[in-house]
Amino acid sequence: MAYRPKRLKFGAFVAPFHRVGENPTLAMKRDMRLIELLDELGYEEAWIGEHHSFGRELIADPVVFMAAAAVKTKRIKLGTGVLSLPYHHPLMVADRMVQVDHMTEGRAMLGVGPGALTSDAHMMGIPTVEQRGRMADALDAIMRLLRGDELVTMKTDWFELRDARLQLNSFTDPHLPVSVATAFTPSGPTLAGKHGAGLLSVAGVDNKAFERTWGWAEEAAEEAGQKISREHWKVVVPIHVAETRKQALAEIEEGYKLRAYSGDAGSAAAAGGGLFGTAGTLEEQAEKGVMLIGSPDQVAESIEQIIERSGGIGGILSLAHEWANTDATNRSYEMLARYVAPRFQNQLGAVVASRDWVEGNMRTVFGATPAAMERAFTDAGKPLPPALAEAQAKRLAREAEKQAAKQTEGS
Repeated sequence: MAYRPKRLKFGAFVAPFHRVGENPTLAMKRDMRLIELLDELGYEEAWIGEHHSFGRELIADPVVFMAAAAVKTKRIKLGTGVLSLPYHHPLMVADRMVQVDHMTEGRAMLGVGPGALTSDAHMMGIPTVEQRGRMADALDAIMRLLRGDELVTMKTDWFELRDARLQLNSFTDPHLPVSVATAFTPSGPTLAGKHGAGLLSVAGVDNKAFERTWGWAEEAAEEAGQKISREHWKVVVPIHVAETRKQALAEIEEGYKLRAYSGDAGSAAAAGGGLFGTAGTLEEQAEKGVMLIGSPDQVAESIEQIIERSGGIGGILSLAHEWANTDATNRSYEMLARYVAPRFQNQLGAVVASRDWVEGNMRTVFGATPAAMERAFTDAGKPLPPALAEAQAKRLAREAEKQAAKQTEGS
C-alpha cells in the first residue's frame, strides 16, 4: 500500500518559463503576483529557480527573489528550486540561506542541483561531466556547516574551507529544510539519502527512473545511517485545471506548442516530447496522467495514480508554465486549491459526514422547529403570522387525527 501523508502538500515550481520576445520586467512581476496568489489560496510551497542563459528562465538569483516574495506573503514557504551548487562557494550558500531563514522566520527552504542548463556551466568554464561531482562536494560542505557540529576544513579542486563555521544557527530547528533535485539518474536520490535530505523530482513522472527514485534514496540512507521520509519527496508536474478536460486542453493548446523549455515554435524539440512527457499529443499525455490536465475529478485521479506508481510522496508541485493566458492560469490554481487539494489533505471527510447526517435525519432534527417558533410568539404574547398559523392548524389537525386513530384502535 502506498504511503499517504495526512496532508499532501501542494505548491508551485517557478523555474520560471517565459517566452522570448516578451517584456522581462513584466514577466518577473507576473511570477511575483503568482506567488502572492498561491499564498492567498493556501498553497504550502513555492520553489524559484536559478538560470543564467537561454533567455527563458529569467531569475538569476532565487534568494533575492525569495527575499522580495517574503515581504509580500504571509505563510507560504519559499525555496530555491534549485540553486546550482557548482556555481557557488558552499560557505556563501549556507550563510545566505540561514540569513533568509531568519528573515522569513522559518519559511526558507534550500533546494540544490548540479545545474540544469549546460550553457550556464559553459560560460563559467565548468566541464559538464564535473557538475555532479562538484555538487556532491558542495552539499557535503553545506550540510556540515548547517549542522554546526564542528569547524569545517576541506579542500577540493574548486573550493576550500579552513576552520569554517556559520556565525548563526538556522532559525529552523535543527536547520532549514534541504532538498536535492533528481531527474533521470541515481545521483540526486543517492545524495539525498546520504544526507537525510528531501527530494525534488523535476522531470515529471513519465520515465522509468521515477519509479526507482525512492529505492535509490533508501539504499543510500541505509548505507549512511540516515533516516528519510517520503513526506519530504515532492514531484514537479505540469497542471492545468478547468471545468472539463476539453476546456482545459483548449486553454493551453496554443501555449503548449510554444512551451519555453522545448525551444522556439517550429523546432524539432517543440514537435513532441520534452522534459515532462514522452512524444505524443497533449490529449494523450493528459489521458496517461503524464500531465495533470482536465477537470478537478480527472486531475485528482491523476494524482492518485502518481501516489500509487511512486509508492507514496509528500507533495505535488505545479510547474509554472504560462501555457494559458493569465486569467485562465490563475483560475486553474484556484480550482486546484478549491476542489482537488482538499481531497488529499483530510479536509472533506467531516464536512461530508455532517451534511449526510443532517440530511438523513431531517425530520428528527428539524421536526420540532415549527413548534419552537410558535412557542416564541406565544411567550411574547404576539399573534402568529399567517403562514405560521396555517402550519399550526395543519399540525394540530394531524395530531387530532392521530389521537382519534389511537382511540379507535383501543375501542
